[in-house]
Amino acid sequence: MGIPPRRIPRYLFASLLAGCATNPATGKSEISLVSESQEIALGEQTAAAARTSLGDYPDSAVQRYVHALGARLAATTERPSLPWNYEVVDDPEVNAFAAPGGKVFVTRGILPYLGSEAELAGVLGHESGHVTARHTAQQITRQQLFGVGLIGASILSPQVGQAAGAIQQGLGLLFLSYSRGNEAQADELGFRYMRRLNYDPREMSKTFETLGRVENLSGGGKVPTWAATHPDPGDRLQKAEQRAAAVPAESLRTATVNRDAYLRVIDGIVFGVNPRQGYFEGGRFNHPDLRFRMDFPAGWQTQNQADAVLAVSPQNDAVVQLSLGGSESPDALLQKFAQQQGVQTGSAQRTSVNGLSAVTATFQAQDQQNNQLAGRVMYLSYNGTSYQLLGYSSSTKYGGYSGAIDQSMRSFAQLTDQAALGKQPVHLSLVRLSRAMTVDDFYRQYPSTVRLEVIAAINGVPLGGTLPAGTMAKRVQ
Repeated sequence: MGIPPRRIPRYLFASLLAGCATNPATGKSEISLVSESQEIALGEQTAAAARTSLGDYPDSAVQRYVHALGARLAATTERPSLPWNYEVVDDPEVNAFAAPGGKVFVTRGILPYLGSEAELAGVLGHESGHVTARHTAQQITRQQLFGVGLIGASILSPQVGQAAGAIQQGLGLLFLSYSRGNEAQADELGFRYMRRLNYDPREMSKTFETLGRVENLSGGGKVPTWAATHPDPGDRLQKAEQRAAAVPAESLRTATVNRDAYLRVIDGIVFGVNPRQGYFEGGRFNHPDLRFRMDFPAGWQTQNQADAVLAVSPQNDAVVQLSLGGSESPDALLQKFAQQQGVQTGSAQRTSVNGLSAVTATFQAQDQQNNQLAGRVMYLSYNGTSYQLLGYSSSTKYGGYSGAIDQSMRSFAQLTDQAALGKQPVHLSLVRLSRAMTVDDFYRQYPSTVRLEVIAAINGVPLGGTLPAGTMAKRVQ
């Protein structure tokens, strides 16, 4: 549907005339207010945000494998000169995403659910398609035309949050939901790139089937993150099957799958949440390696990121954050906090939190829209490291949250629970089957620490399905 000229601000007409470009993936002319250099810059910002928030998965063999496969796919695209990079982030969610300019990520959480190198090629090809078709640039252009900001304002001011604004903007681009048309086009482009490297396109259908099983693991209540940020056009699986069926049979006979090679790479990968990096039990956050615990307000949404632990109120209008302060003393860190431009702190108060020396102060600041914030900051020293505890809301609402924020901060304590201290991650492992067996029989003979439904999903079969003889089956120990 065309846009009536009267709905476009006049000052944009010159930009529109100058911003017409040919989409490199489709060959079609389109309006774009984002240049390739701007795409690349946005991609760099977004990639930095992903690494800060999620962290890279610390397995060099897995990283090299994904990067090498991605580089081969990128070379077949219509934009091979972009600064492409493919990496694995240390996130247990089943997800994959792309930033503009050629930055593509998969989570370690999705890798156990894929069954072959061809499946991974399909996922990476799909994400590469979002980049080559400039889908993020299209979203930005569309929202600029209608005067709508792409990224919601951060509650953190630049003074209080320092780099948080850039990080949140980057993450906003990272987890942007694409349109159904974008998804269908990215599927088509992913198929194109897979075929250029002679991967078996039938493997992509298995990925969609597996994502459906992952959704069913939670009773349909929560879809995999990849599906949530990549809305299903409705016949995605069917179209994947149709594309594969149109490939000549002779070509399919020689197509690459590389199942065993892929499985050997992911053998031993951490499965699910890695408790050594900290984990939640209800509202309590335990960190076995750093040997501390902290209780966050009941009913608040929590998240353990690579650089901070966050809790957000149900109304999304208050935050409690725990992060590393560094090696400086609590007094020195509070002094630096108070010296930030735009921040006003109350008198510093020395206190003790469960036997730990701490210093705290209330503060006021402004967010990016000049709204007044109020909050409390606390620095405490534990095992030679200083921690920052930060709680804030708007000035008008802080009074209603101050009690919960103070109680949360004062719950920081040494972790002494031996069960929590000893909690270890579970890992994927492989079993070569000497005979065919149902997944139920496999689960009984080779027990796992996760449910039968999960084992069926990571092996790409339905409950009651059969695992063929001679194949490597996945379990979790």
